[in-house]
Amino acid sequence: METVSSLTPEWCEWVELNLSRHCTPQSMVEQMIGNHFDEAYSWGVINNAIANRGIVSRELTAMTLDTPYIYEIPRIPLGSVVHTFDRDVRIAMRVSQPNLIVFESVLSMEECDEIIRRSVDKLERSSAIDPFSGEALVVDDRTSEGTYFHLNADPFIERLDRRISELMHWPVDRGEGLQVLHYHVGGEYKPHFDFFPREYSGSHIPLRQGGQRVATMVIYLNDVEAGGATIFPELNIEVLPRKGSAVYFQYTNSQGQNDKQTLHGGAPVVKGEKWILTKWMRQHKMNSDEMTLDTAELQS
Repeated sequence: METVSSLTPEWCEWVELNLSRHCTPQSMVEQMIGNHFDEAYSWGVINNAIANRGIVSRELTAMTLDTPYIYEIPRIPLGSVVHTFDRDVRIAMRVSQPNLIVFESVLSMEECDEIIRRSVDKLERSSAIDPFSGEALVVDDRTSEGTYFHLNADPFIERLDRRISELMHWPVDRGEGLQVLHYHVGGEYKPHFDFFPREYSGSHIPLRQGGQRVATMVIYLNDVEAGGATIFPELNIEVLPRKGSAVYFQYTNSQGQNDKQTLHGGAPVVKGEKWILTKWMRQHKMNSDEMTLDTAELQS
């Protein structure tokens, strides 16, 4: 069946209705694709609809859609091992565009267990930032519970923050606090971006607290019996959760562009449970007492 590249009056009403309900752009595009609309056309429709609501100028929307991302020299040097202050960490896989790395043994088995032990009694349902209002909301796309640790909260957390910072080749004080997420059977996080799209009004809140996110590291705290992979739909890559290992990806260059090939999600847990530890890095210094911002759901 040929893809659709025009809107009927009924579809125009559907777009306006779903924007008024604060549906995420990603979920709307997925529904359009499921009804045989062209993917690029769908993104254009949604972004233009947002622009017409006064959330972004047409010029910025066009630039966001049409300007190719410029790949620069990777922050993490080439090689099979990254040396940190307290251990050498091996690289299992590397992708150049986008810049994506799978690390082995970022945390020890004991460190993974300690993070879970410290988190289990602090878990709350994960929220996400509405792209229009900037408010934190509980959404169906994110079915996890989580908690966080302030940057350098104690000697144990400080050691992990330092090691992860050295692996990511980015200053410790430009990192958000470590976030822990826990998924039960069926738990998932649908594909999303970790950066804050500037074309959405809701982005101004996290952007003023350290600037744009530049890179992510997701560390797996347990072996998942089945499911729970980190998926990259644009790359057809799945990273399987292995206790202590991690996946890293960067998505903001020196010109402030964002790499949309880093679209990613957490596949549903089929059997067992899934624990992960996430570190997000920012362009600028974060306040030492600033909590982790639960904002990965902001999508472009």
